[in-house]
This record gives sequence, C-alpha cells and structure tokens, in this order.
Amino acid sequence: QPTLWEGTPGHVRALMRAQPSIGKVCQADSYDYGRTWSDARPTVLPNPNSGIDAVKLADGRIVLIYNHTLRSDAHHGRHQIHLSVSKDNGDTWGAPLLLEDNGTEYSYPAVIQTQDGRIHITYTWNRKTIRYIRLDSDEWPQ
Repeated sequence: QPTLWEGTPGHVRALMRAQPSIGKVCQADSYDYGRTWSDARPTVLPNPNSGIDAVKLADGRIVLIYNHTLRSDAHHGRHQIHLSVSKDNGDTWGAPLLLEDNGTEYSYPAVIQTQDGRIHITYTWNRKTIRYIRLDSDEWPQ
C-alpha cells in the first residue's frame, strides 16, 4: 500500500507500510519516472504496519497521514492518528500533529488537497465508521 508523489521531474518517491518487525514507514525512490526503484529503507517515522497516505501540496510540501506509534499495545498501535509535514520532499518530517486519540483504532487514511487550498482527510474509526477532517490553509503545521 504505497503512497507516491513526484518531487521533481522524474523523481518519484514512495512511502509504504512495512512488516511489524521493522516498525517504521519505509521509503523507496525512482529517478526514471517509476521504471526502476531503489530498495525500500526505513525512515525515522514509527508505524505499526498500518496504512498511510500522503499528498504533495500546491506549495510543494508533503502532508502525511499515519499512525505515529508502535505495534506494542493492545490496539496494535492504531489508537492514534497523526499528520506530519515535510518541506524537503520527504527527506525530513516535522513533529507529528495528533489528529485524534479517542477511539480504539484509526486506520486506512486518505488525504487530498482541493483547489481552494484545503486539506481533506478521511480514515476509519474503530472499523465502524469513517471520520472526516477538513483543514483550512491556516490550520495545518507550517
């Protein structure tokens, strides 16, 4: 379940979930428009082998929605959901912003930016319903 974006022409970056033993979001890069890829390698972002999603914003920043947790608890690390921003094409990430932690599981996030600049986020809540968050441009981390 990768999430991909093109940083510069031809350079496609992929972030993906990994085996629980890795405990991190993994990253791979292509410099030929996705024809060939580097080996996947762990990033600094913890993740309990849960789904992630990212979007490249109109201003070039990357927004990632994911569980910034480990798999070591009763809820398998999906008891919180976070947003993190990268200003350098995913080379480094800002401090995670906690979006929600009032349930037993948050999973399968999706994120887009609409033409009005707003960010729209969805994810499952306790595998029973879908949560939705809309962030205006002045509400997300810089």
